[in-house]
Amino acid sequence: MKSWLFRHPRFSLALLGLLAVAAWYFTRSSRSNTGGVAFAARRGPLDITVINGGSVEALEFQEVRSEVRGEPVKILKIVDEGYSVTEEDIRTNKVLVELDSSKMKQNLVNQDITFQTTMAGLTEAQQGFEIQLNQNRVDVRSAEQEAKFAYMDLEKFLGDRITKQLIDMLDLREQSDTNALAAAEAGEIHPQTNLPSTNLAPIAAISRPRPNVNFSKYARIDLLGDGVAKQELRKREDDLLVSVTEVNQAKTKLEGTQRLYAKGFITKNEFENDQTSSDKARLKQESSETARDLYIKYEFPKQAEELLSKYDKALRALERIRKEAVSKLAQARAKMRSAEQRYRIEKENRDELIVHINNCVITSKKTGLVVYGGQEQRWYGGNEPIRVGSQVYERQAIITIPDTTRMGVKLNVHESHIKKVKKGLKVRITVDAFPDDRLEGEMVKVGILPDSQNRWMNPDMKLYQCTVSIQGTRDWLKPGMSAKTEILIKQLPDVIYVPIQAVAARAGRQVVYLAGGKLREREVKVGEFNDEFIEIKEGLQAGELVLLRAPESEKKGGEEKKSTPESGSHKTAPSPAPAAH
Repeated sequence: MKSWLFRHPRFSLALLGLLAVAAWYFTRSSRSNTGGVAFAARRGPLDITVINGGSVEALEFQEVRSEVRGEPVKILKIVDEGYSVTEEDIRTNKVLVELDSSKMKQNLVNQDITFQTTMAGLTEAQQGFEIQLNQNRVDVRSAEQEAKFAYMDLEKFLGDRITKQLIDMLDLREQSDTNALAAAEAGEIHPQTNLPSTNLAPIAAISRPRPNVNFSKYARIDLLGDGVAKQELRKREDDLLVSVTEVNQAKTKLEGTQRLYAKGFITKNEFENDQTSSDKARLKQESSETARDLYIKYEFPKQAEELLSKYDKALRALERIRKEAVSKLAQARAKMRSAEQRYRIEKENRDELIVHINNCVITSKKTGLVVYGGQEQRWYGGNEPIRVGSQVYERQAIITIPDTTRMGVKLNVHESHIKKVKKGLKVRITVDAFPDDRLEGEMVKVGILPDSQNRWMNPDMKLYQCTVSIQGTRDWLKPGMSAKTEILIKQLPDVIYVPIQAVAARAGRQVVYLAGGKLREREVKVGEFNDEFIEIKEGLQAGELVLLRAPESEKKGGEEKKSTPESGSHKTAPSPAPAAH
């Protein structure tokens, strides 16, 4: 046979070409039918999970922050990172961090000098207020006595009835509120006007004009009361009455003497003496009458006017002194309150400075492992590492002491899965450093809003920060370790499922491609899925082989072709959600 082939080379070449064409056709047909690796559909339980990476953190921790206000301060001393704080350290107040307080101590010296000056000013203002308060009381009491005595002099002169009539007619009463000074002493200051809250008389009332009074009409015995004016007027009336009586007696005697003298019974000298006595009595009567009239017309109105003016002046002085007392006391109080406020501010600054100096020494308060920086600083990264000589700002976390007995995992869940994640879900945890030790946990916190830090870095990706608690304790579990979490959303007890990449979308339908023989496309109805498998509700039986990847022949120019569906295919099912990342 071999020799025959050599003798007929043309036939040999034709046979080889035929074999090559057959091999090419067989290979093309085999690839079109298989399309790659096949998978047998399975029936059994399926866990619906969400897989995420995260970082191990302590659920409870103590952050030691800088409590020094103002400019950043330098770290002078700090314990080594990883130092374990013990109960003995807490009892002995072991120093964990010491900050530079030299500048604050110098400021405290200057503050003490200012504080002592402020204290002296406060003492002076307080004493000045007490002096002014006592002086006001003395001045007002003296003015009240002057007004009282002036009223008594007026009443003594005119009597109580006329005095009361004049006071009512002229409205000579205290115009200022008698409680104004008491209100000022009590510190009842109106918040808007800074004046006592009582109603004061208008300033115009102090200079009000007083109408003239005709006192002559009161110069009557029956009108005047039992006062000096009545006694004085009665005396003059009595003098006039006595002089009238003497005039009548002298006149009667003169008439008798004249008859005796005419008959020659008395001498001329005796007659002239009686005549002189009669003239004296008449002159005395005229003098008494003139004195009474002058008193009524001049002396009585003058004295009454003087006493009334004295009382009016005393009232005006009392009003002025009361108002001056209120004003002076308000000024003294304002000065004292200003000094008190200045003292309070200086004292608060001094006390706060002392507190900040004390805060420069940070001692042990809680047992645990010392970690430099804060939780947020380790999570997002800090500007300057914590070390001796570095600057720390107010409220900046210097060290963190985590509670390693309660550890957890912080992770970011993509927005496509956040609706599935709820508190209380069970979580399987694998730490990258110890992959063989599987941990169990529980979802304890689910973010409500997307993480702001990640949103700023990548606005198109919305991640929600969640926290998983780890059950039990492990000595090897340390903050900052990388971990993988598998959140158990749901458990399907008995379903048919295939790998998620075996299901493809064709013209709005969900299809799989059956392996073996001629290429066949079958429409299926899908259900729940996880990162690896997807539930097949209808269209596929357990054990049927499906291709893990759609055949290349079903695509042209990046667009999917329509395939001939297998007979008895099911209705269109919704597209499965994308796999979690």
